[in-house]
Amino acid sequence: MNRLQERYEKEIKANLMKKFNYSSPMQAPKLVKIVVNLGVGDAIANPKALDEAVSELTDITGQKPVITKAKKSIANFKLREGMAIGCKVDLRNERMYDFFDKLVNISLPRVRDFRGVSNTAFDGRGNYTLGVKEQIIFPEIQYDKVARVRGMDIVIVTTAKTDEEAHELLSQLGMPFAK
Repeated sequence: MNRLQERYEKEIKANLMKKFNYSSPMQAPKLVKIVVNLGVGDAIANPKALDEAVSELTDITGQKPVITKAKKSIANFKLREGMAIGCKVDLRNERMYDFFDKLVNISLPRVRDFRGVSNTAFDGRGNYTLGVKEQIIFPEIQYDKVARVRGMDIVIVTTAKTDEEAHELLSQLGMPFAK
């Protein structure tokens, strides 16, 4: 069991129960999954770019990504329906906690001029979305071998019913929210 998962079971769940007056430990919000999405817009002109993105995402998450395809054609972007334009990974259980731990304690502090993540990026149903401008903040990526700096979307899905519950859960797990 991951150290973050252990801390959640021992301390954080009890703290959340006390704060929100839950009658059962099953009511306490928890992490469900983390989705890491990497859009590769230049894959239209250069199909090799997608292979690089897939290998980088595999290195970062430790899991093989699924290739995402365009849902509809857009003539201005020379994009046709069904073309491969990105990749994504759904992380659950142990890998999810490992990734979250690495994101919060190693990667986010490596961002230039980092003052904390936004407090307002919740969707109203207890899920949090975070945009990362460059993949080189992750320790698995070697800066010299990167052909192109890419951004990615990280969606943290929780069982929380409200944004307030999700904010409390994530801050107790160590998410560095801006003051």
